[in-house]
Order: sequence, then C-alpha cells, then structure tokens
Amino acid sequence: MPTPPDPVRRATAAEVARLAGVSPAVVSYVLNEGPRPVAPATAERVRDAVRQLDYRPNRAARALRVGSTGMVGLILPSVSNPFFAAFSEAFQAAAHQQGLAVIAASSDAVLAQEQELVESLPRHGIDGLVVATVMHLADSPALSDPGLPTVVVNAPFPVPGVHALGPDTRQGARLAVEHLLTVHGHRSVALVSGETAAERPTSRELGWSQAVSACNADTGPIVRVPFDRLGGLDAAQQLLALPERPTAVFATSDAQAFGLLHGLWSAGVRVPGDVAVVGFDGTDDGAYAVPPLTSARQPVAAMAAAALDALHLPPGSSHELFALDLVVRESCGCRPA
Repeated sequence: MPTPPDPVRRATAAEVARLAGVSPAVVSYVLNEGPRPVAPATAERVRDAVRQLDYRPNRAARALRVGSTGMVGLILPSVSNPFFAAFSEAFQAAAHQQGLAVIAASSDAVLAQEQELVESLPRHGIDGLVVATVMHLADSPALSDPGLPTVVVNAPFPVPGVHALGPDTRQGARLAVEHLLTVHGHRSVALVSGETAAERPTSRELGWSQAVSACNADTGPIVRVPFDRLGGLDAAQQLLALPERPTAVFATSDAQAFGLLHGLWSAGVRVPGDVAVVGFDGTDDGAYAVPPLTSARQPVAAMAAAALDALHLPPGSSHELFALDLVVRESCGCRPA
C-alpha cells in the first residue's frame, strides 16, 4: 500500500491517481464532476484515495483553469464594533453555505484606507468584493472600480455603477425616537450622533429630526462623537455638563450607547430613572448592557445574504433599503417582559 506523502506538504493529484490506479485526468473528472463521466466504482476509488491522502485541491491552480477561486473579499470599517462583527459572522455563514471562503480586512473607518483596500484586495484572486462603506453621499461617485463584481453595504444611498444596499437608517432612527416621545412621554430627545465630514445631516439625524417634528416635541441638544464606546463615554460627559440635563437620549450606534450607559452610571445617573437611552443597531450585546439596551435593530442576516446574492447580479446599479424593527428592553423605561 502506498505511503501517504510527507504531512508537511500537500498531496498532489498525481499521487491520488497512483493510489487509485487511474490517470490524473480521471481524478480531475471526479473532483470537478466532469466534463467526462466516470464509472461509479472508479469514482469511488478516487474518493477513497482523496480521503486516505487528505488531498486538497489547489484553489489557485483551479482558478487558472476555470476562472474562479471560490473566495470573496469583505471590507469592514471596524472589527471591534459589535454591529460589524455581527455582519461579518452572518456574511461568512452565508458564504460557507455556498462553498465560499471570505478574506476580510478592516478600513479602520477611514475612507482613504477603504479605497486602498478596494484597489488592493482584488490582487489576491477574489471573485467578488463586498464593501461595508464609510462613504457619505458626496463621496459615492469617487468609488474606485476594482474590476470585479462589487457590492456596497451600509449604504443608505445609491452608489453609482454598483449594486448597493443598507438599512433604512432614517426609518430606524425615527422608530426609536418616536418610542421615547410617544410611549414614554418625553418632551425632547438629545441626539448622540457620529462625527462625519459630511456637510449635510446624516440619515439617522434626519430620522431623529422627523420624529421630533412629527410629535411636536422640542429639539434636544446634539453631541457629535465617534461611533464607538469612547465616543459614547465622551457624549455622556458633554450631556451632563449642559445647564439642563436631557431626560432622554438617542445614540446613533449601539457602541456609542454602551459608552453612554457607562458614563451615566459612573456619574451616578440612573437609567432609565433619570435619563432614558435608546440605541441603533440592535446587536445581541445590547441584551447584556446594564440596563439592557432598547435599540433599532438592523436585519443583519438578511442584509448579509442579500449582499452575497448581489455579487451574482449582472453589472449595473441598484439600491435596496432594509427596514428596522425596535428591540424593546429596559433602558428606555419599559419593564422587562
């Protein structure tokens, strides 16, 4: 019986062929299910040899033959942000179901770095690219063409030349703020918004503003900080330094909300007794906040699956928005179920 090859190197198709008593071409026909038929008994001998030698086809070599590596790229703004961590998990799970591998990279929420990755990742032989963008509407025409199927996610606006999708952030923000105003009777809601270079208000800020107008409420203070926990902590300090402390706050990301909750707790402020808080993202981490965080929830699994499916669309432009629902917990003032 042939001795398996040295475990420090991969077995080859030729070794599989020798063990099975067939030609390398027959090995290829069995593994690729064609183009020529192979007798069932012969095919079984090949599969037995593959298992004995732990043979794994060289994807790069196969790509040269059939034009596909079975790998897709994923660019994320941050791997520490709980929403993008959840999106990454959902995307990789969807890719696995299709037999695809994922190469992920972080742009550190820097647009220039995102653009560099859009240009560099295709050199690693990926078949398609999904970009969780930090672009704003004014930036979208500047997206580099990576020369392969590309889908932009985290996009509440269309992106010229590519298929794009994202949460309906205006609808989600309005849903969260209206809950504070109508269900809990607050007369105003402070806004903790992300720092951006955009000249126009973000869609989350527009949703907050529309909710305030629709409920004839007073416009609350706005604090602009990074979309992370430290930003939320800074926001808590700024809000508590105001002459009149707000009774309710809407944070435009769960990460900000977590920092905000910690900052309020550190200052002895009770949530929701003194200040009610709602977030945006609806991550699972919110269930473990103190108190558990009420938040507008993005449909992560649906968006991840849609992004992967959009890679197979014909070249062109499209834009799809996904509605959010509200995960009601205790930080807003609702009692636990």
